[in-house]
Amino acid sequence: MPKMKTKSSAKKRFKVSATGKVMGAQAGKQHGMIKRTNKFLRNARGTTALSAPDAKIIKGFMPYDR
Repeated sequence: MPKMKTKSSAKKRFKVSATGKVMGAQAGKQHGMIKRTNKFLRNARGTTALSAPDAKIIKGFMPYDR
């Protein structure tokens, strides 16, 4: 049976942590920073763990990650 392919878009945007959580960028930081509050911008830095339904979808795109 041939190897399954990883979705290139998923491997560029997400990573799986050692505990199996799918980590991704915070939402709402692509454009429109002027209308956002400073508190929102501070809290949206870095990465965060995806919700369980979203993580299930992404794990299907990356079959060989842990």
